[in-house]
Amino acid sequence: MDSAAIGMRASSSSSSSCPFLPKLRIPNPSVSSKPSRLNFTFFKSLTCVQKNQNPGSSLSFPPKPVPRNALVTSRAVTSPPSRTTDVSTCKLERLVAEFQSLSEPVDRVKRLLHYATLLPPSDESLRNDSNRVMGCTAQVWLDAKMDGDGKMRFRADSDSEITKGFCSCLIWVLDGAAPEEVLHLKTEDLADLNVVGIPGRSVSRANTWYNVLIGMQKRTKALVAQREGKPPGEPFPSLVITADDIVAKGSYAEAQARFLLPDKQKVQELVNVLSEKKIGVVAHFYMDPEVQGVLTAAQKLWPHIHISDSLVMADSAVKMAKAGCQYITVLGVDFMSENVRAILDQAGFSQVGVYRMSNERIGCSLADAAANPAYMDYLQAASTASPSLHVVYINTSLETKANAHELVATITCTSSNVVQTILQAFAQVPNLNVWYGPDTYMGANIMELFQQMTQMTDEEIAVIHPGHSRSTIKSLLPRLHYYKDGTCIVHHLFGHEVVEKINEMYCDAFLTAHFEVPGEMFSLAMEAKRRGMGVVGSTQNILDFIKQRVQEALDRDVNDHLQFVLGTESGMVTSIVASVRRLLGSAKTSSGRGKVNVEIIFPVSSDSVSTKPMNSSLGLSSGEVSDFMKVPVIPGVASGEGCSIHGGCASCPYMKMNSLTSLLKVCHHLPDKHSISAYEAGRLSRQTQQGKLIAEVGCEPILHMRYFQAAKRLPDELVYQIHKPCANGKSLAFSS
Repeated sequence: MDSAAIGMRASSSSSSSCPFLPKLRIPNPSVSSKPSRLNFTFFKSLTCVQKNQNPGSSLSFPPKPVPRNALVTSRAVTSPPSRTTDVSTCKLERLVAEFQSLSEPVDRVKRLLHYATLLPPSDESLRNDSNRVMGCTAQVWLDAKMDGDGKMRFRADSDSEITKGFCSCLIWVLDGAAPEEVLHLKTEDLADLNVVGIPGRSVSRANTWYNVLIGMQKRTKALVAQREGKPPGEPFPSLVITADDIVAKGSYAEAQARFLLPDKQKVQELVNVLSEKKIGVVAHFYMDPEVQGVLTAAQKLWPHIHISDSLVMADSAVKMAKAGCQYITVLGVDFMSENVRAILDQAGFSQVGVYRMSNERIGCSLADAAANPAYMDYLQAASTASPSLHVVYINTSLETKANAHELVATITCTSSNVVQTILQAFAQVPNLNVWYGPDTYMGANIMELFQQMTQMTDEEIAVIHPGHSRSTIKSLLPRLHYYKDGTCIVHHLFGHEVVEKINEMYCDAFLTAHFEVPGEMFSLAMEAKRRGMGVVGSTQNILDFIKQRVQEALDRDVNDHLQFVLGTESGMVTSIVASVRRLLGSAKTSSGRGKVNVEIIFPVSSDSVSTKPMNSSLGLSSGEVSDFMKVPVIPGVASGEGCSIHGGCASCPYMKMNSLTSLLKVCHHLPDKHSISAYEAGRLSRQTQQGKLIAEVGCEPILHMRYFQAAKRLPDELVYQIHKPCANGKSLAFSS
């Protein structure tokens, strides 16, 4: 049938009328006889022609069927341009009304199974890997073509009868629609189609609606571009991981893949010196790929190597000290080595040496933003609005945390616990003002998330935090503030250009995004998250999400190709590849027949280029440098490389100051501290304005966070600090 797509959100009003649609013949679920196919006959043969009626005239249902040889398409009807969209809207309303009229979940399932029988049969040519729809629990195949009249034609099939029912309904709505109508439909337009509603399974089944629709739209975009003579878009670089191999697509991915299988001699050299001198290594996920490749391999031979996000690095250092390590090498930026040094001292391991990987400062754009006088001005304003709590991102220096804590009671947060920290604070302290900083993107994303929560039900909000409802979320919004001038150089990359390309070419892929990404990328990832196709959170959250989706695909035991857009620093890929290969390798040894391939996509701007040549300081011979320079984009240690002229870097230039050469140099020189004194993470002996040690006061917000993580509530000391400001407007800072 020449039907149309839905171009607007269907009205939920029961008074809306669709005079140009027939009344659907709804099979009685209580009748055991075989359901009639009359519904689908109408779906295929009905012409959407609106009769000339006065607005107040009575409606007659159903209209007489139109013979097939007398069909008139929507295009040929002389009527206002919105007519076809109105038809589509009414068809969605009819579907919504039909399924909502069935109060029992089992009856809705029966209805969906009925529509599954009406899906036109497909031949085996449809069931190929290129037609697979990602993100569905069942296998779904979708094919799209554009006919001679420029209308979209869809075919679909599934190995699940319920999923066939979903496809049947969507094809009835969209088959024969104009491309712009297909693209105008939003996933939220399908929100009222609560078809299944079986506890524990309804979410994954509802996601089928959304993911099949997204698949239809992606194929429609490609066909429109082809019709207009546009060349296919240049894909982002990617790594394809299989049980047996790693294939790099694009020069940037080639640079990343170069060190995924490291030199065994370098691995053994590192392990030997670490074990001989009892040295532990804590490294951030964003390390140089060469360093991460060697460390990942060395972990199998020396247990005191840990790669994680910044939150866990200091904890891991304490465990290594307890296990007998005499030195800790920190591969990260300076605030990370600061934190490791301070936490080791707090834990009673002041004799354990802590070493950085450069004799120069290893900065951080976010930490620098918080060290700016403007940030203290922001907190000075906060100190006058009592009661106030400063929630500071962990990616800041101890000096920033200490100075902030003396102005406003402060608790540290991470990207994985910031939402729960803020919600708990509002629930625990009446009339509280919360001041978040310094990451502007994360602050804006938190605000957007809470705005979205005001549209959720109280039950849905209680799942996120039991102490809140729609009314409490609305009331806290005016009391939530965030700093407006702090960004991460890495996550600033994921702006308009990248988002447009993801929408165009990767809208049906799994989307991962760090909480620090700009608003456009955040909104895109949140939409994907709502349909089970995305995650927004910390680096660890991203890694866990990818592992979970890969394991689910392996459990289904069918051939599958999973695509993940990596919306964070590209250094994450080493840990991702290692984890995915472990999963694929374990599946390979089982009797399973399905083969799963995993593609990690780097959403890198086409202008991400290296701006400085490689040099011998990286420990490469002249021949190796020559070979390496053949790779146009090098995510290594040179300043500025991997960075876009439009702003932002795919690889953090600060993190890339941590080279394998530096690590080996530090380890080989120990215990001779004098020759590497510039590499040692010194203790902060400076004092705050109130005359207290920065190291002590700066650790207190971190300890408050650790208490919150364990108890799920703010510590009493912090609540006291919130309520008892000094006469000069400064909060009391309790000594630990």
